Amino acid sequence: SISNILSRPDGGAGLAGQRIRVLGWVKTGREQGKGTFAFLEVNDGSCPANLQVIVDSAMANLGSLVATGASVKVEGLLVAPPVGKKQRIELRLEKVLHVGPVDPAYPIPKTQLSLEVLRDHNHIHLRPRTNMISAIIRIRDALAFATHSFFHENEFRLIHTPIITTSDCEGAGEMFRVTTMVGEAEKLEKGEVGVAAKPGIPQKDGKKIDYAADFFGRQAFLTVSGQLQLETCACAVGDVYTFGPSFRAEHSHTSRHLAEFWMVEPEIVDADIQDVMNWAEAYVKYMSQWLIDKCCDDMELMADKGCIDRLRMVASTPFERISYTEAVKILEEAVKGGKKFDNKVEWGIDLASEHERFLTENEFQKPVIVYNYPKGIKAFYMRLNDDSKTVAAMDVLVPKVGELIGGSQREERYEVIKERILEMGLPLKPYEWYLDLRRFGTVKHSGFGLGFEQCCCLRPALTTLETLFPSQDTQEEQICN
Repeated sequence: SISNILSRPDGGAGLAGQRIRVLGWVKTGREQGKGTFAFLEVNDGSCPANLQVIVDSAMANLGSLVATGASVKVEGLLVAPPVGKKQRIELRLEKVLHVGPVDPAYPIPKTQLSLEVLRDHNHIHLRPRTNMISAIIRIRDALAFATHSFFHENEFRLIHTPIITTSDCEGAGEMFRVTTMVGEAEKLEKGEVGVAAKPGIPQKDGKKIDYAADFFGRQAFLTVSGQLQLETCACAVGDVYTFGPSFRAEHSHTSRHLAEFWMVEPEIVDADIQDVMNWAEAYVKYMSQWLIDKCCDDMELMADKGCIDRLRMVASTPFERISYTEAVKILEEAVKGGKKFDNKVEWGIDLASEHERFLTENEFQKPVIVYNYPKGIKAFYMRLNDDSKTVAAMDVLVPKVGELIGGSQREERYEVIKERILEMGLPLKPYEWYLDLRRFGTVKHSGFGLGFEQCCCLRPALTTLETLFPSQDTQEEQICN
């Protein structure tokens, strides 16, 4: 790969004299010497740098090779360029093995494109060829590898939790329903099913949908979190984690609310709220340092030029820790001092992004962990504190992003969690299996969840699925968000 050549400490100079084969795409090409030779800048996606290829007109048709976007597979000799040149190594072409020609209407120009232009561009499928998006893909890959490395180094076991579930982890009800009944009803209405049946979706007592006729015999959803199922494994084999897709049916068109996203969720045995804060801080620091060590070249392409310095700060600075009550007092003092927030500040609110960013960017200028939130704004499974007003929940807030991680100590007391489920207006029956974990060998345990797209925001101000795979028409806005 080109990365194995140009990412060496000597810039590839030590490989001079070696014959290699390269497959990549032409970023730029120019004919020189009145068409007797050409220079190609070839990139194979392995790194942001391009390998310069020198082509003699006797070797190939220069016109097809110099076109931006053309794919080329070539063999040649690595040689040291003349003294004073920018490159430390270049490829002198000896054989052309393949040329993927380019239509003159190729829409990706040689110049750097802004994210705004990329979003408006019609050729979504070609965006990964741009420097910005290819860098984002490599950074995301690096963070995924770092995630598995962190947890395996700390003896966690990877668990793949179900994507289709009958449990509503958050109790919010904003879930995508999975059903086969719509398709069956359409077949009946079109007369495609050769049985005597009443068209439409089956109903119970003429009012409610009869899910007994559905594929699973009950309501099923796309998961919003693997946490509940993860706890079953933690209570059997110890520290575990999952890394997979989650889905939220929230009607929001901001980059903070995605319909489909990936979650990193560890579950830690014999851990209280202090322990889970320690683990969350260690994980974020590990990820930040990994990017500094592995991805500086890609990060330098980002529009946010302060992102590397911010990563160094996150990796090296102890996180501030304050209670929710202390956070509200700080925000109230800021309001008294003339600070204006769009969202009202008072005890009991769920902190908005503007509040979180004020704490990290203005008050402390570093990551902040807020803990012990009011029970009314948190999920039923979070451990009730002795004051009966707050729960042992915590959020990790970082500059430029806001909330990055949400976690808690889980409620391990059977009677207390049973009461919390009823208090939240949830039925007990679907959670009987979850209550069994408290009945049979209960143990103190904690965990957190990190939205992977938000984690990628540690580098520039944004890198969401919207940037990588935007919708092609306005009817798909929710999907692109």
